[in-house]
Amino acid sequence: MKQDLNKLMCLDLYLSAPSDHSKTITETPKKANNALPLINWDVFSNHYFKQLIASKKALNLRRLKVFAKKYQWKNDIQSIFDKIDFDSIVLTDKDQNIIWVDEGFSTMTGYSKKEALGKTPRFLQGFKTDNETTSKIALNLKKNKPFKTKILNYLKDSKPYHCEVHIFPMSQQETTHYLALEKEVL
Repeated sequence: MKQDLNKLMCLDLYLSAPSDHSKTITETPKKANNALPLINWDVFSNHYFKQLIASKKALNLRRLKVFAKKYQWKNDIQSIFDKIDFDSIVLTDKDQNIIWVDEGFSTMTGYSKKEALGKTPRFLQGFKTDNETTSKIALNLKKNKPFKTKILNYLKDSKPYHCEVHIFPMSQQETTHYLALEKEVL
């Protein structure tokens, strides 16, 4: 048979002559190394996306461990990651200026990493953000203890979204940074 079945772009087969029909039935195409399992795509894609999420989480963990080593944090970042389900990571210095965000931050908020760096997380707040909630956040930050809260933030396109935030003071003897793990809640 002249055509390589792995290179066909549709499910229809072109037979140049009726005699090719028997050849087509008896010949099995060579398996391509990059072929996707289309027959069970739903099963494959579910596993694939779980693996993709796990690899992104592992990459973010490695990046945060670099910060941990650089700033000599005593926090166990691995256990923090294992306990909490999150969509986005924001790392700030002790003055709450953003020094690093992960890819999930851009996906969740619409802001690029470049737009977020150097700002405080308050830039995500808007006119309907509850002042009582922001006051509680400020109070909890002063206590230097991990805490969880929900806040109304705003996307880049000005649409509001509810966010659950877990904030962890990162410290040597004193707090040097804050790690925020965020998840959009409905």
